[in-house]
Amino acid sequence: MDENDPVDAIALAWLRERPGTPVDGIGVVTRIWHLAKAFGDDRRRVLAVEDTDAATLDLLSVLRRSGSPYQLTTRQLRDRTMLTAGAISQRVARAEGEGLVTRAPLDDGSRAVVVSLTPAGHAMIERLVDHVLGREYDLLSALTTEQQADLTELLRILHQDLMTRLGTHKVTQVGSDGT
Repeated sequence: MDENDPVDAIALAWLRERPGTPVDGIGVVTRIWHLAKAFGDDRRRVLAVEDTDAATLDLLSVLRRSGSPYQLTTRQLRDRTMLTAGAISQRVARAEGEGLVTRAPLDDGSRAVVVSLTPAGHAMIERLVDHVLGREYDLLSALTTEQQADLTELLRILHQDLMTRLGTHKVTQVGSDGT
């Protein structure tokens, strides 16, 4: 370990203070936490330039990725975002108020509601995708294409194992309770 590296310094301090403490995970987990915070903070800054937030990005992205005609029921939105019905309702209401989506009863006789991307919402998500994904691509430029592929595969293995071991497949904002 490198004592000049701030994460390694944490592990070394624990070893000094509590010899035998299992610190091997610190190098991975603490770096993942730091990276998640840095990526999240940077994404919020990129979205602020567009005068929007991560919740709106998530909603519009799910609709855009659904394919033409870019509409889903609120239940489908809930399932694809892994949010509560109340959270989806709040996001849809806010986006509807901004003219980014519309909602209407599904014409199958049920009480289901369909949410559709408006032309303004479509234009916004196209801009957001370019800015957000372009920025993330740039932030990863310190890694070669091969290193990115290797890291992706390692993270996939870790993610799948954790979701199985922890008994959850719900992904939330870093440090949130998922509400």
